Amino acid sequence: MQKAPIMILLFVLLVVCFSVEHTLGEPSEKTSGIAPIHAADLIHSVIEANRTIYSEVVVERLAATISLKATENWDNENTLPLPAQFLALSSRMLKEKGIGMDYRLISLWPINSNNGAKSIFEKAALKKFVDEPASAQISTSLENGKKVFTAVYPDFAVVQACVTCHNNHPKGQKRDFKLGDIMGGIVISFPISEFEENSNGPLISPEVTADYIHSVLESDRTVYSKYIVDRLKNENIVRASENWWDKNALPLPSQFLLNVSELIVEKRMKFDFKLISLWPINSQNGAANEFERRGLEHVARNPARPFIGTSRFGGKKYFQALYPDFAVTSSCVSCHNAHPKSPKNNFKLNDVMGGMILTILIE
Repeated sequence: MQKAPIMILLFVLLVVCFSVEHTLGEPSEKTSGIAPIHAADLIHSVIEANRTIYSEVVVERLAATISLKATENWDNENTLPLPAQFLALSSRMLKEKGIGMDYRLISLWPINSNNGAKSIFEKAALKKFVDEPASAQISTSLENGKKVFTAVYPDFAVVQACVTCHNNHPKGQKRDFKLGDIMGGIVISFPISEFEENSNGPLISPEVTADYIHSVLESDRTVYSKYIVDRLKNENIVRASENWWDKNALPLPSQFLLNVSELIVEKRMKFDFKLISLWPINSQNGAANEFERRGLEHVARNPARPFIGTSRFGGKKYFQALYPDFAVTSSCVSCHNAHPKSPKNNFKLNDVMGGMILTILIE
């Protein structure tokens, strides 16, 4: 999980070879829509990848190397949040953005009653997973006059900390979980706009899909930066380090995202993302082409909206969106300002430090 140089190189070559058809403004041709289930699959892959990296690279590794545990009362005990709590914190942060998309954990055996099924559909999906956990269950409903798409994905016990917590919790309703068992589900819901429709039903725009994915990534990294990296540093428990693997430290927030990106590549989700900058510490993280260079210059001046475009490679069409990447915590600022290879050393909190570029295959 630490390194995937071949996959990263392939993605870099892919981006370099793109011929950009348009950037901002009116597209040169109509951009195809994305089926709601495909959009939900992409969102779910990011949620799962973030939690997997947090669970394996942070929770399990630090428990084994420096005996730093993940506990339910993490804030008072100066420990790590449990993986489910990490997901809940990110979900809450995303909901506060008011973008219309939402996700949450549910279970037939919730420790917290708020995490039970909230509809007949959700309960039926959870029951189906007990016997057949392979695929997502989907539904479309009308809420406040708007059509809403909902997908429920099976949620597995990814690390021993999940199993131990549920089996030993005084409010636990099921006490025989094993690693890899179904523990519940992840619900993802979002409105279906009238962007486009085909024979299979309504589609949503690539721009909206990219906004949803970016919001999950941004929320996860902000939670990791604030509640993990900065908090544990301030309590003198553990620090983040560029050489985190060798030093039994926390990965830097940008390295956390790099590991998530590598896992997405491994899943072959027809989607990828990376962090780039006009002032990269690692030259490989600079702009790879004209689109990326112009995008970085744009978001540095105007961080309100992403820089978007479409590209073709190998006969396939891709949608790209480059979002501003902000210095969300003091650890981001101090790392870049103090690094001997940093071309810029006067960053301040909330400055635009670069960009996050998302690339989505348009079927």
